[in-house]
Amino acid sequence: QVHLVESGGGLVQAGGSLRLSCAASVFTLDVYAIGWFRQAPGKEREGVSYISSGGTTDYAESVKGRFTIFRDKSENTVYLQMNRLKPEDTAVYYCAASADYSGRNLLDPYDYWGQGTQVTVSS
Repeated sequence: QVHLVESGGGLVQAGGSLRLSCAASVFTLDVYAIGWFRQAPGKEREGVSYISSGGTTDYAESVKGRFTIFRDKSENTVYLQMNRLKPEDTAVYYCAASADYSGRNLLDPYDYWGQGTQVTVSS
């Protein structure tokens, strides 16, 4: 059973930065595709960013140029660096993991999900 834990959320002013972490216990994240999603109140869950087991990344248009996803294999953690945050980035952010395969992308189904971390951006 994969157990994912997100951390790093909080309250930040518009224009500020946060770094979210997605950590796993017991197993290694290296072989998994990892996605970051977010859900704001009253809105559907939105795919934000994705990294394949081989390091290929993808981003939603709304965060391109501001967010960066990367792995730290030594810490068995996937990070989402969020810069130039906007009030519309406010949401609960979730990481998810899935076995990787050729052609996989951000919006394909995931097998495991974390509990989420709240990000609030004030104007």
